[in-house]
Amino acid sequence: MWRTILAAIALAASTVLAQSEGPIVLGQSVALTGPAAQLGLDMQLGASLYFNKVNAQGGVHGRKIMLKTLDDGYEPPRAVANTKRFIDEDRVFALFGYVGTPTSQAVLPIFTEARVPYVGAFTGAELLRQPFNRYIFNVRASYFDETEAIVQHLTAMSVDKIAVFYQNDAYGQAGLAGVERALKKRNLEVVAKATVERNTVEVAKAVETMRKAKPQAIVMIGAYTGCAAFIRDMKKAGAAPTFWNVSFVGSKALAQALGNDGRGVQISQVVPFPWDSSLPVVKEYRALLAESGKGEPGFGTLEGFIAAKVMVEGLRRAGRNLTRDGFIKAMESMGELDVGGFKVSYSPENHNGSKFVDLTIISKDQKFVR
Repeated sequence: MWRTILAAIALAASTVLAQSEGPIVLGQSVALTGPAAQLGLDMQLGASLYFNKVNAQGGVHGRKIMLKTLDDGYEPPRAVANTKRFIDEDRVFALFGYVGTPTSQAVLPIFTEARVPYVGAFTGAELLRQPFNRYIFNVRASYFDETEAIVQHLTAMSVDKIAVFYQNDAYGQAGLAGVERALKKRNLEVVAKATVERNTVEVAKAVETMRKAKPQAIVMIGAYTGCAAFIRDMKKAGAAPTFWNVSFVGSKALAQALGNDGRGVQISQVVPFPWDSSLPVVKEYRALLAESGKGEPGFGTLEGFIAAKVMVEGLRRAGRNLTRDGFIKAMESMGELDVGGFKVSYSPENHNGSKFVDLTIISKDQKFVR
């Protein structure tokens, strides 16, 4: 019995030692290929900009941050396999910057059972917010926050015939629930619903449904390929509602996919305007992005950048003897953190960092205005 106890103590000691030396390894499962690839590529790039800056300055308490990214194609089974590999084989310290509701839903029981922190996921779904989960730290606002802002804006302009086009999975259902919740507060109901399957552009049935319903506005809960196909086909069919998207759509990718058809399409955002360099966080992000030579500013890369800043702050506050439990306690004791004009706040009872929502419009030449 004593041998067993001593072996357990030795194993615990070696685990603490391993977490206190070498790089801090983070695992990220996102779409790097397929119809939703731009979402994953943006999150990876934005986060890497900041992690690389921190590493160039000596890391966190002398330890470099290593971001390991695997492709899941925005498909839950692949995200599950990636997550098990991160935890069982790569022994990552935490999971960071995952992209998507269905993928997050699939891996939630895995990281919860393993007691691995899950930080800065690119999704606003309630399943990462309710019920409370000690291992989840959200940086962005929720889909309930985004859809409330959209419905509030529309109804203030006397628009009350509102329909929902949504991806037929956990993400789409989360956004639909948000719209229904916001409308119910105003004694209204969704006038029509239509779906598209994840990673497809089969929208003919959805277009026909919406043409018959003739809504004034359509709130869209999908990724950029499916939403672009739907908007194009609706316009070809002569329908003229206003089109609204939540942030997960991938704003820049949607604008590029739509071309001239994108003008006037509106998108809620959960990070500051990436072209507003009056904000310190945007100025810092734009300088590092320009230095990297890896693309133009956008909402997705800025979200990855901000999530990385929050992650690093938690690691710093956790101290030199880094443990997962110590990291969680450090995040919970953070209170309000200003990362440069964008604020997040955490406590032992609340792991939802921000409720910030902005509304933007695609203008001419694929530019964005507020």
